[in-house]
Parts: sequence; C-alpha cells; structure tokens
Amino acid sequence: MDKKVTVDTSVIEQTKVDPVTFEVLRSIFEYASDRMTTVLQRASFSPILADMIDFSNAIYDYECQLLSQAANCPIHLAAMKYSAEAIIEKFGIANIHEGDIICVNDPYKGGTHINDITFLTPIYFEKELLGFSVSRGHWMDLGGGAAGGQAFAGTHIAGEGLRLPPVKVYERGVMRDDIVEIMVNNTRTPHFVKGDLQAHVGCLRAAAQEMQRAAAKYGIVTLKAAMKQLQEYTERIVRKSIVEIPDGVYEGEDYADTDGFSTKPIEIKVKLIVKGSDITVDFSGTDSVVKGAINSPFANTASAALYSLQFFLAPHAPQNQGMFNPIKIVVPEGSWLNAKWPAPTIGCTTLTSAKITSAIWQALAKAIPERVTGSTSADCNWFVSSVIAPNGATDVFSDLPAGGWGATPYNDGMNVTEDPLGNCMNMPAETAELLFPIAYEAFELRQDSAGPGKFRGGLGAVFKVRYLADGELSMETARTLAGSPGVAGGQHSDVQRQIKIYKDGRREVIGGLDEQGNWKSPLLCGHPFAYGETFMFESTGGGGYGNPWERDAAQVREDVLDEYVSLQAARERYGVVIDPATMLIDEAATARMRASMVEKAAA
Repeated sequence: MDKKVTVDTSVIEQTKVDPVTFEVLRSIFEYASDRMTTVLQRASFSPILADMIDFSNAIYDYECQLLSQAANCPIHLAAMKYSAEAIIEKFGIANIHEGDIICVNDPYKGGTHINDITFLTPIYFEKELLGFSVSRGHWMDLGGGAAGGQAFAGTHIAGEGLRLPPVKVYERGVMRDDIVEIMVNNTRTPHFVKGDLQAHVGCLRAAAQEMQRAAAKYGIVTLKAAMKQLQEYTERIVRKSIVEIPDGVYEGEDYADTDGFSTKPIEIKVKLIVKGSDITVDFSGTDSVVKGAINSPFANTASAALYSLQFFLAPHAPQNQGMFNPIKIVVPEGSWLNAKWPAPTIGCTTLTSAKITSAIWQALAKAIPERVTGSTSADCNWFVSSVIAPNGATDVFSDLPAGGWGATPYNDGMNVTEDPLGNCMNMPAETAELLFPIAYEAFELRQDSAGPGKFRGGLGAVFKVRYLADGELSMETARTLAGSPGVAGGQHSDVQRQIKIYKDGRREVIGGLDEQGNWKSPLLCGHPFAYGETFMFESTGGGGYGNPWERDAAQVREDVLDEYVSLQAARERYGVVIDPATMLIDEAATARMRASMVEKAAA
C-alpha cells in the first residue's frame, strides 16, 4: 500500500500526549464516528438504513489503521479496512484528493456481499493527511437474478448484481453523474439510490469536520501522536486479556445446512492457537469453495473471526487497530472461507459469518468454559421480497427476523435478539406497512424454541407477513437440520423452518423439515407468493448452558407460566412434572424423572 504522507513520523514517535489530552482526543475520535452514524441514519432514504440501521462507520488514521468505529454492524467493521486498503492500492495516496469520495463493493477487494457498498474520503487539514472516514451500508438492491441480489439459484458472482471496483463517485467535491447513473440503472429501487448516496456523503464529511476541528485546536503532531498511542493502549489491554486464556490449541466446528445445491452440510473447522499474548485462528480442514452463494471472501471471514473473539477479550477497550494486532487469521487457499472470483458470496455475511462465530465460541468453550456462552441462533435470517404495488410499481421489501442468543454461565440467553454479526434492528411493522403492500400478522415469542440447560437459551420468534400484492421471496437461513448447540452440557435449540400459508389456510413447509421429516433447502430464490398468501418463519433460540436437569424446578415452572416452555417440554427436557390443573410442581414425580435422566446420561 502506498503510504506517502507529509508528516515527520519521528516527531510523532517522540511526542508523548499527556493523559488529559489523550482522553479528550480519544473521546473526539469516538464522537466523530458516532456522529457519522447519526447523520447517516437521519439522512438516508431506504428503510434498511434509516430503520434497520444496516450500516457501519469508522475512521482510519493516515496509515489506514483503524482509529475509531461506531457500534454498528460487527461483520462490516473489521472488513472495512480491507476495502480501504484496496482503494488506496488502486489510486495511491497522491491521487486521492480532498473532496474525493471513492466507493467499492467488490467482494474480492475487501467487500463482503455485493449489497454492502463502502465509501471512503480522505481527511485533510492544512494540506496534511489526517486519515480517512469510511462508511459501509447495505443498499436494498443492486440488481442480480433476484430481489436484493439473493440469487441462490446462481453459481456465479455476476448473478448477484452490480460489482464495482474502487471508483471515484465524487471527484474533488463534484459528483460524477456517470457513475451514479450506472448505479441507478442497476437496481430495482432507483428511488433510494441518490438519497442513500448523499447520506453517506454527509456522514463522511461530518467525520472530517470533527477531525479538522481537533487538529485546529490541538495541532497535527499531537493529534497523530494520540492516534498511535491510543492504538498501542488498546493493544496492551487485549494482550493482557489473551494472557489470561491458558495456552493451548482449542478446536470447534459448525456448518451451513447447504449451499443450495449440496446434499450434505458445508463444514467449518477452526483451531484457536493461544500462545502467550497472541492468538492464531486457523481454518485449515474447512470445506472447499462451494457451488452455491454462501462462499465467504477473506475480508468477511477475518471480520467474523475478529469480532467473535472480541466478545471475550476486551469489549470494554477503545475500538481500534490495537484490538486486531495480536490476532492472526489463517485461511487456506481454495477454502469456502477464502472465496475468489467468480465464487458467489451473497450469503457470506448473513449466514456464513454466524457459523464462523459459533465455531469459534465452541472452541472458546474448551478454553474458558466459565465465561463462554451457548451459540446464538447463528443466522441473520435475511429475506428480501419483490412486491408489486396496486399501481403496478415494483418495490423491494426486506427484514431480519431474529432468533435467540445462547445461555451464559450465569443467566438465560436473550430472547429474539439480532445475531452478533448484525447488531441491526428488525423492520418496524408500521414502516413496512406504510411503504409496502404487506401486512404484519405476527412477531411473537416461539414456545419451546430455546436450547435447554441449567441456564436456558433465549427464545426465537414466529414471524408472519401477509402479501397484499403478488411478490417473490428470496431468503437465506440455516439451523434447519439441527438447532443452535449448547455448551457445558447445554442442549441444542429447536430447528428453524419457512412456511407458506395459502389463502385457504393450508400450510406448506418451503424450507426446512416438515412434520414427516422431509427436508427442503432453506435458501430460497424468487419463491412466488400471491395476493393474500402469508409467509411464516419460525426462528430458533440459543443453545443452553449446563445440564437441563440442574435447572431450578421453580424456574422451569415460571417458564411454563410465561409460556416459554410447554408442559411437555418441562417434563421431557427438564424432568420437571407440573400438574396441569393446579400448575404446581409434583415434587415426587420430578425427583423420579430427574433421577432417571441422570441414570440415562451415566449409561
């Protein structure tokens, strides 16, 4: 990467920022990223940005090292550096001018899936490069063989939409109409493009304003010295946390149910090699590149690995490059976690990254069992539907019906919470019904969906949306063969499934296992829905922690009263017998049932 800067690095290295100034500048860096988020959310046009907050913002220093980031989508945040580096590698620092805004969404140049488009602008003060502000947002649609690019029937990246190499969309402050016209011509939602673009531009410029104010007040040398000292500070905190993990090699695994074509699961295998204050994340042994659209480019894989570890290392530390310096990522060539052109990648963020997290957390359970949690529902459950409004106009509707999080060593898991990859919101029903010809019929807790354990996983949900116009639905999900795994004796949650409800009330499982045990691929592409038909999705909960028969019987009864757990599940999963007439625990029957469960486990 071309690192031509005008600063005298030796002066920066010799400058020591006093503690008070250091803390003030740290807060300024964080505030600048947070202000980017405020501007982007308030100015964007598409509901996936304005309401669902499917975007991320960060600031990088003059050497393109992460300086600060907002609390946005984890799967975006660690990957954005690779896009920034790809931009700088193409143009060179000397050819990136004040007022330039460069975008890229190529999955093989630091991107994830095509819908995640990244924008970068340099931050200058008195002709000195201070750093870069970078914003990544999930755009509703950039073409492809199905709405939202979810062309799961395809086998080539070309079927997923407009793939942009690093290209200047603003040049010295002037928008390039030719590039914007290409974007508008390659989307099902042209009415969102210019508004969302201007929202990204506004947030990039907001960050630049804050950094320039800081440089004016504290001086360029002090500002840059604080950048490096902040990164070193975070690295010390993270290394201290790693040292507390026993040295060793810890293995974990998980899988995607299918790539849309395979008849067997696609496996992820990971080794966490802890040595002193360093961790190596080695994905050797993972399956090869697959035919279907769940392959993960390196940036996406690295991002998933990095944020998965930070949950248990130093989440309290300032978020910057220092978090990542002690961690090495190894992904073999040819792996489905190191996708190269022309492998399709549309499901990489929403499906694959969640399985990477689950595999890493299962490995961590062997290293720090007293701290780790059961797996989450481990999927974004992202669906996109094209809908035809009564006036004949076509639009695109999207949502992220969440599942539950895994139990901890101390508490039950959280109910219906977005997977760690996203940190997004679901679409508000009021917004969806205002903008699109649909009606929300249900979004409620799903009984018995959580993984049993001494501490129970969080519950999943039942999500139902009725079509008030004809449409086509595309969706990725998994956990349809087995639910989310528990840890320390905790059990799996229930499976997920996709269901079509016809106007006459008849139900058909269109993804996952039906009542007869027949299974259909949960990677849907352009599945037709007619006016009056309903899509129902049953998301799963999180995995349990600890043996279920060690759960306090009174807690099981409370779960039954809350309708989290059925009477049958209380008996079969927890060994707690409750009288359906009085709703009181049958102490003698419970003791016999639990003793029987212990004997079976011992055998």
